[in-house]
Formats: sequence, C-alpha cells, structure tokens
Amino acid sequence: MNSQFLLEKLINSSEYKEFMKENPKAYLCSGFFIIDLENKEAGNQYHFDFYIPESGKTFSFELENKNPQQVLNSSGNPTEVGEIKLIPLERYDEKILEKVFLHSYFDFNEIEKIISTEMELKKIKNKIQKMIFSLQNIKGEDFLLGTIFVSGFGMIKANINLKEKRITEFEKKSFFDMMKIIRK
Repeated sequence: MNSQFLLEKLINSSEYKEFMKENPKAYLCSGFFIIDLENKEAGNQYHFDFYIPESGKTFSFELENKNPQQVLNSSGNPTEVGEIKLIPLERYDEKILEKVFLHSYFDFNEIEKIISTEMELKKIKNKIQKMIFSLQNIKGEDFLLGTIFVSGFGMIKANINLKEKRITEFEKKSFFDMMKIIRK
C-alpha cells in the first residue's frame, strides 16, 4: 500500500469533497498509520488529519478496511478499499499545526525494507510484527515517526525523512526497558 493511492482514495471520496467545500482553507497536518504484518492487512489503519485554521479544529479521515471492495490501484494491481469516516479530534492546546506537504509519496513496503536494512546493520535479528507511524512536518520536512514492534517483546523507535528516504533516528528498546521506566 502506498500513500499516493490512499490520498487519491481520500480526495476522490464524497466525504472529503464535502468537507473541503465547507472548509476550503483546511490542510493536511498529520497522518497516522498502523501496518499489521502478522494479520495481513486486517489490522491496518490509515488516518489523514486536517487542520482548519479559522476554527483551530482538527478532523481525521479514517480509511477503513471494513466492507472492502477490490479495485485497481495506480500501479494496476488489485487492492481492497473500504469506507471513509470523518472523525473530529480533540485538541488540548491552541498551537497552529504545521502543514504536511507530502511532496514525496511513500510505500509501506519500501519503508519496511528501509527499517529491515537498518536492523541488519545494527545486527537486530527480530522479526517485524507491527509498524505504527505518525506523519509529521518537522522544520519544513515531512517525516514518518515510527514505533515498530518486533518479536521478543522488542520495540524500535525510528524517524524517517520522506524526502531523502533515510532513517534519521533509530533506537531499539525492549518491553522490559519500558517496564523499568514506568516503575521509576
């Protein structure tokens, strides 16, 4: 699955068109993605969040895999698509959210390979089970901030610069490391 296909699906939906008609100055401010490699797309979730500058409100478009239909994606391969839901998000501050430009599309399979390559370089032999990403704009560049769950109760924190398609931060932790932090 790739971001271009997901965005095309969103932009062509009646939910998005109605939202943009009512909020023409709204812009993409973040994304949230769960890629479940063990449940083969059944556990995948895709969210695109939009900020409305006039009201300071944020809404999330949730692209679901419920009641999927099979269509051809931009590469001509069959892909399942489902419903789109618009969900208001609660904000706890009045900070103006940065615009995500998404000049560089990304493919989750390619991101998985980038992470796997870094794991090999760091001699991490665990298997990737689930990847959770937050799409953010940091200092004018789009990043995927990732939490990757691996076998053996392991976890990897990785930040990926989307323009350069490279990892800028990478740290492995274990579930037990997290337990020590909580106890303190």
